[in-house]
Amino acid sequence: MTQIFMFLVIWWLTLFVVLPWGVRRTENADAGHDPGAPANPMLLKKALATTAIAAVIWGAAFIFFRVYGFSLLELIEKFGF
Repeated sequence: MTQIFMFLVIWWLTLFVVLPWGVRRTENADAGHDPGAPANPMLLKKALATTAIAAVIWGAAFIFFRVYGFSLLELIEKFGF
C-alpha cells in the first residue's frame, strides 16, 4: 500500500512539471474564452509522459529503499532532518 501511495505522490508532482510542456496560447480567442488558455493541451500525451517519468523515479526509489536496504528513518537520523 505504501508503494502505491508513493507512486501516486510522485505521479502528481511529475504532472505539475509536465503540464507546461508545449503550451501555446490560442491566437484568436472567441468571445467568452480565456485568451491564455492553451490551443491544444495534449493531455493524453502529457498523462502518458507523466506515467513514464513517474515510473522511472518510483523504480529508482524502490531500488534505493528495498533492494539496497536503506530506510527513510535511517536517512533522517543520519542527516538530522
